[in-house]
Amino acid sequence: MLVYAATIFSSAFLLFQVQPLIAKFILPWFGGSAAVWSAALLFFQLLLLAGYLYAHCLIRYLKPKQQFWVHGSLLILSLATLPIVPSAMWKPSGGDDPTLRILLLLGATIGLPYGLLSATSPLLQAWYLRTHRGAIPYRLFALSPSTWILLSRSPALFTDAYFGDHFAVGKLRRKPGFRAWTDDYSNIIQILQ
Repeated sequence: MLVYAATIFSSAFLLFQVQPLIAKFILPWFGGSAAVWSAALLFFQLLLLAGYLYAHCLIRYLKPKQQFWVHGSLLILSLATLPIVPSAMWKPSGGDDPTLRILLLLGATIGLPYGLLSATSPLLQAWYLRTHRGAIPYRLFALSPSTWILLSRSPALFTDAYFGDHFAVGKLRRKPGFRAWTDDYSNIIQILQ
């Protein structure tokens, strides 16, 4: 149960950390308005729901070996999208409504890894239940909200201290926060494999 718990906690940590990490990075590009935060929130909530739907369909319609191969293949494919640093080509050029551009930027930059991370907890709970007959996986369910509570209570500890404050647009070459997130995401893929 410890490996399952550590993986779920780590994936939840990355889920909750990538949202302010990438939103804070693109905020200056789009003028820093509430529309940027709202579009980012919309994207992350929709993708979280899509990840849960993906996990549900995988568990419901595929056999365990097929689940492993489909999910494992997508995890390996998601490595091609790393690092999650947005390209400067996504910067807006005019005064148009930024919502669609923000959604496309986030989809191209973090879409696949975020969707797969959001599926981690339900998938691992189902796999744990399948391999440990009679076990109760609900303690594993509590890890994701617990991670969010921990991170929301001490954001400076887990954002600036962990990722550093390297979000200024002029610092495109040095992004330790993105590098740390990428390394942690790769580690989770290794655990799941």
